[in-house]
Amino acid sequence: MFSPGQEEHCAPNKEPVKYGELVVLGYNGALPNGDRGRRKSRFALYKRPKANGVKPSTVHVISTPQASKAISCKGQHSISYTLSRNQTVVVEYTHDKDTDMFQVGRSTESPIDFVVTDTISGSQNNDEAQITQSTISRFACRIVCDRNEPYTARIFAAGFDSSKNIFLGEKAAKWKNPDGHMDGLTTNGVLVMHPRGGFTEESQPGVWREISVCGDVYTLRETRSAQQRGKLVESETNVLQDGSLIDLCGATLLWRTADGLFHTPTQKHIEALRQEINAARPQCPVGLNTLAFPSINKEVVEEKQPWAYLSCGHVHGYHNWGHRSDTEANERECPMCRTVGPYVPLWLGCEAGFYVDAGPPTHAFTPCGHVCSEKSAKYWSQIPLPHGTHAFHAACPFCATQLLGEQNCIKLIFQGPVD
Repeated sequence: MFSPGQEEHCAPNKEPVKYGELVVLGYNGALPNGDRGRRKSRFALYKRPKANGVKPSTVHVISTPQASKAISCKGQHSISYTLSRNQTVVVEYTHDKDTDMFQVGRSTESPIDFVVTDTISGSQNNDEAQITQSTISRFACRIVCDRNEPYTARIFAAGFDSSKNIFLGEKAAKWKNPDGHMDGLTTNGVLVMHPRGGFTEESQPGVWREISVCGDVYTLRETRSAQQRGKLVESETNVLQDGSLIDLCGATLLWRTADGLFHTPTQKHIEALRQEINAARPQCPVGLNTLAFPSINKEVVEEKQPWAYLSCGHVHGYHNWGHRSDTEANERECPMCRTVGPYVPLWLGCEAGFYVDAGPPTHAFTPCGHVCSEKSAKYWSQIPLPHGTHAFHAACPFCATQLLGEQNCIKLIFQGPVD
């Protein structure tokens, strides 16, 4: 949909305007089976050749299903709020020349720009993690970007289907606001968290909120799909900021603005850091063999790959001894300091969008062993991510594994060459 050829139409002589990017948490630079078409781990939103945004216009109160159908078949975008069997409010939407709309959801139908499926945690293998029933909505949310500077991006719950309609059935949470306009929530909700202080080394986690179909901000419901909505938070808006997290109940997306990405380390920078570590020839303190981070993520651990004891941070090569008991297969005793804990291979975090700074990769998440800069590790270690219908926990952004341990991450202790 956004091939370079198309992007050039709107600006033959200059770079197309990029509004920002959505990055799916839990993937380290690409989907396990490769990025394909609209289904990928990272999605860039560019200014469209022609505006496709819509804004609310006429409101109809209808007492028969036939009349409701007649309006929804007019070929215009509309949102239908079913209040009872014999009363539906239909809000027609008209073209908005000043905005571009992008839709996200599980459906592969054409109105969806970015197809998102349930994220499988890195702690599960694909065999045990067959998703029986997805909790992500087919038309989950829409992001509307202003076509003029400063290119503000706003998020709304629910997306328009192939008939250009959004239907909120009898059971969906919906209401009429004091000013008379209708609004509602989707079944499992669209949650958003804006970090305090932007997406930088100094950032702190914000508070998770729910976004309504019309873009208002509410406190969370008691459970994800409860009928009763939370309280309106009038002081907050649905404007996305650099580092905003969007949770679709099954997948969490990170929003990076074009300006934020400009100040983020690039893939080339991360590759240079990898080569720098390897050039220092870190050694296994026991076997004295040289260790090296592999250039790409592989299913199979390489012979020279660094391993670490995650309780103390000592980096070793692989060895098959130090088990404390048969019951804890992954618990080993570090030969350097005798600390007992998980012993795992280390993998470099390759998705540049998750880094809050350009520091060297010195820290590993526990228990998965993904390595990134200290400030990035500490930032993600304190972010509570939605899990299931009412739980929150910190997770590794590169593989979605739930973090454990006192700090959720550990400083790595490398040994240089003895010669």
